[in-house]
Amino acid sequence: MSLLRLLPEAPPANMLALALNAGICFGLVSRGALEPLQGKTVSLEASDLGTRLRVSYDGNRFKAYGGSAPTDLTIRSTVSGYLALALRREDPDTLFFTRRLVMTGDTELGLVVKNALDAISWP
Repeated sequence: MSLLRLLPEAPPANMLALALNAGICFGLVSRGALEPLQGKTVSLEASDLGTRLRVSYDGNRFKAYGGSAPTDLTIRSTVSGYLALALRREDPDTLFFTRRLVMTGDTELGLVVKNALDAISWP
């Protein structure tokens, strides 16, 4: 069992929320692209670490989600899969079709997240 499973979820989820909010502030993602996420909760799970980070979007900002209700969308991959996605080494479709990225829950919401990722213009 990974020791990371024993750590509380809130501190890294807060860091993820801060990073996502910085992306909005610096114009990497438009608020309009995120509108369908309003009131929704997304869970990112690292299957190789056995950890998850949950965030929700209130229309203005992301925040760590500590509730007990099920998330609307779960995205599951390995740490290397998330890094490949973040560093643009592989696109979400390739990771999805090779089953290295798995989305469960609201599939329409998954498309919104995928399109928002594709729309990010890295400097």
